[in-house]
Amino acid sequence: MPLVNMKDMLAHAYGHGYAVGAFDMVSLDFVEGVMAAAERSRAPVILSLAESHFEHYDFELLMSAMGAAARRSPVPVALHLDHGTSLESAVRAIRLGCNGVMVDASHMTLGENLAATRAVVEMAHACGIPVEGELSYVPGVEGEDAERHPGPLAYTTVAEAKGFVERTGVDFLAVSIGTVHGRLKGKAKLDFPRLRSINQALGVPLAIHCGTELDDDQFRRLIAKGVAKINYCAALTDAAGTAIRDRAKSAPGAGYVALVKDVSAVISTEAERCMRVWGSAGRAAEVMSHCRPWGPVEHLILHNVVGISEKEAAVMIAEGQQVLGAIPGVREVVTGRAVKDGAQYRYCWLVRFAAPEVIDSYREHPAHVLFANQRFRPVADGRISIDYALEGA
Repeated sequence: MPLVNMKDMLAHAYGHGYAVGAFDMVSLDFVEGVMAAAERSRAPVILSLAESHFEHYDFELLMSAMGAAARRSPVPVALHLDHGTSLESAVRAIRLGCNGVMVDASHMTLGENLAATRAVVEMAHACGIPVEGELSYVPGVEGEDAERHPGPLAYTTVAEAKGFVERTGVDFLAVSIGTVHGRLKGKAKLDFPRLRSINQALGVPLAIHCGTELDDDQFRRLIAKGVAKINYCAALTDAAGTAIRDRAKSAPGAGYVALVKDVSAVISTEAERCMRVWGSAGRAAEVMSHCRPWGPVEHLILHNVVGISEKEAAVMIAEGQQVLGAIPGVREVVTGRAVKDGAQYRYCWLVRFAAPEVIDSYREHPAHVLFANQRFRPVADGRISIDYALEGA
């Protein structure tokens, strides 16, 4: 099954009273374990990469693995940038294959958060991609990367949430009602009345970050009050760490391969438990029938050149690759020449768009307009261009 539209996926969850797990990936073991869990339980799933983890892996390489896992899977999958810090981060994530992005400016003032989030929304929506925003502040207490979330807990208010969604246009909202990043000693005290009021005021899918410390009943109550996306990471890294330590005790002197032997399996067990508690298990078929498939579009251009030399043509093409490749929603720009002399068209361009919506935003983007009018069209002879939706990509 190809990737599916993440907005459609979460709309289905929100409308049918369950939540989709958004599991942060930190290695291929996590990708394999979570995907195995989703496929066993027939659950939709979101594979996330958090910007706060980028120092631990190569973002582009792990994105490629996630995309390959999604394309070969029989269950619906979305790929998401978690806790993106800037517009540039969101643009890069979309270029590398994310079909959902989060902008986390919750540590800023409300005005700064509004401006940063709105900028990402305008860019991403022009690419057909939904955006998750975060309002108020979820701190870190202990555990993986908790130190990256310093400061006191700040609860989301109904008035701020309503104004934030209306002014930014976000598709989903991560709210702060008592959870923390990392782990919490003791039972979390969640403000369910606050969550219910926020849900009634907004009517959009809500997200809860840092669900590691919550029990099954708390999860069910969250979902009943509008939570359709649950971010989950620390419990998976805990399970992985425990598996490695146990293996080290039972096999002193074991090498790397032996030490990580059980990691994927324990991650998979924990992820599947969550999918069943959150109600997403068994939903794959109905989600696939509800969601639009997510696939790239290729913009094909064939042309010859007049009035310039072959060397000048090569310079123009190289410039175009750089300029056009930087436009939001453009995943790749590939150019080529005809193999045989005398071909009807000597040059070709393949510009891969993240989604069909990029066709219009690309055509109207100032960088494209400037390059096309000043550098390309004056010398491109007999050009034709066609947009193709790729099947099975």
